[in-house]
Amino acid sequence: MSMEELTLEAPDGHRIAARFRAADADARGLVQIAHGLAEHCARYERFAGALAAAGWAVIAHDHRGHGKSARSARELGHFADEEGWQRVREDLRQVRAAGRERAPDGPLVLFGHSMGSFISLSDQLDAPGSVDRLVLSGSNQGGGALVSAGLGAGKLERVRQGKRGKSKVLAFLSFGSFNKGFEGRTEFDWLSRDEAEVDRYVADPWCGFDATNQLWVDLLEALLDNGRPERLRRVPPALPIYLLAGDRDPVSQGGKGVRALERQLRDAGARDVTRRLYADGRHELLNETNRDEVVADLVAWLGRA
Repeated sequence: MSMEELTLEAPDGHRIAARFRAADADARGLVQIAHGLAEHCARYERFAGALAAAGWAVIAHDHRGHGKSARSARELGHFADEEGWQRVREDLRQVRAAGRERAPDGPLVLFGHSMGSFISLSDQLDAPGSVDRLVLSGSNQGGGALVSAGLGAGKLERVRQGKRGKSKVLAFLSFGSFNKGFEGRTEFDWLSRDEAEVDRYVADPWCGFDATNQLWVDLLEALLDNGRPERLRRVPPALPIYLLAGDRDPVSQGGKGVRALERQLRDAGARDVTRRLYADGRHELLNETNRDEVVADLVAWLGRA
């Protein structure tokens, strides 16, 4: 099993840090991983190893403003002053092409977690048919009154503090509110029942940081777009889609948001949607106490005919 660290240069000169892991034997296909907000792709090494052992090559990268793709600590939590979401999607496609150069055969799977799931679905609305299977982890429906309200708050905070300002109000409305009901040990107990995994996240300087006002505006505008029926109809009807979440995941509204996302996709014409909700699971199923079960289920879905 080999892991190759890559540095790719985007058209605007931004350097994208990525990792490619070859399959242990002849590759069955390629899995691309898009990580969530306030984390980085190295946290998916255990998952990548399990996929490689199952015969899948894996490529992952740090989004702009995250991990090694951030040029300084001050850039953590910021995509760009302008067109940040579009640039993040373009980065995703550039990384995908680099993965395909190294693993050209078999199906191409896009796995997105949390914010990465929103980026992944947005990518497929913009470039339908560019992947063969889509996996959305810890996700939620697009659009809705809460998203609209959050976008309004984000724009107000952007006026008040500037694009690169980091609003404590927006931070509380996201991560701060997620820990409600899990209080006691840390501010991030909503991530997992596994205390060791939560402690690793808390100790990681590339995790748990606040996002800028502009990133929140970029993200919430994209969530509104992800919920538009005319946009969702761009998803190829036969695309296999796998939705997974814990039924105590606050990002997925305890599974309610995932069920709503499934309805949105089916109403838009998607015919092959599988949903798995895990009892008592929190936000990071890949770091949960039942992670072996979660990964085995996903590998089984990937291996179906």
